[in-house]
Amino acid sequence: MAENVCDHLNEFFFGTSTDVEDFRPVLVASCVFNSFLSYTTIILNIVTIHAIRKTALLPKTLRTLLLSLAASDVGVGLLVQPLYISTLVSRLNQKRIDCISYKKLLAAMHFFCISSFLNVVTISVDRFLAVHLHLRYQELVTHERVIAAVISIWLFSAVICSNLFWAPSVIISQVIRLVIITVCFILVVIVYWRIYIVLKRHKKQIQDLQVQEAEQGVQNGDLSNFLKLRKSALGTFCVCIVFLLCYLPSYILSCLFLARPSSLISLHEAWHYLISLLFLNSSLNPVIYCWKMKPIRRTLMDIMRGIVNRFRE
Repeated sequence: MAENVCDHLNEFFFGTSTDVEDFRPVLVASCVFNSFLSYTTIILNIVTIHAIRKTALLPKTLRTLLLSLAASDVGVGLLVQPLYISTLVSRLNQKRIDCISYKKLLAAMHFFCISSFLNVVTISVDRFLAVHLHLRYQELVTHERVIAAVISIWLFSAVICSNLFWAPSVIISQVIRLVIITVCFILVVIVYWRIYIVLKRHKKQIQDLQVQEAEQGVQNGDLSNFLKLRKSALGTFCVCIVFLLCYLPSYILSCLFLARPSSLISLHEAWHYLISLLFLNSSLNPVIYCWKMKPIRRTLMDIMRGIVNRFRE
């Protein structure tokens, strides 16, 4: 029964042996694209991890969460994409993908993709608490609690990906994953909607404080801190938007497949485009960090200047 389910999923994702010749260009393009993307994902995220660690201006809690997300992105480039490329090469060589190999690929994808998703959700909740609680944030959201949350994320991801090997069928494992992702999607939308409401509520207060600050000719510490929180919330919002745009198409296709598998067999070509889009997110995250988060961008520029100066010497 398990082998039949794996064969059915293989037919959806990679096509039958007779289909390979028809969409060989898609498989070759996916191999080339993901081979290049794997290197950029690893290099960009390792550089970003170094920059985040060196950025003293970032709060410890946010720094820890961003490091966890970057670590999951490194895992995508280091493990998931090579496994995916290996599977594509096997299919191009007309080799049958056995159930265990297919489950290993799915388990790696589930582990790092779910951990990325949970990290994004946790970052969203963290920024909401920072904006909503404001002065009480540091008291309630401690570095130790954030570390505990990160450890829980990775352990939970490991449990979810392991169900591929103990669940009654691959289909049940897919359903569990899609339910978790659905909850995460909803939670991210709710959290950022709440952040928007809080920021909108404080907009007038900020304007009043700016007027008061200009009249008195003094620097208001509360205003300065709140503006920093607002910028960090908007920066992480961009990370979440790009994340959702990259993950949503493959999520929708997976849901459609579970609902009507027989009518979607012809869409296995679309799967490869969507899975490459999903992997692309791991390369885009470091770019967004540097683009939207000024402290990280400054640290990265300092690192680059130091490297250039060493070469000049």
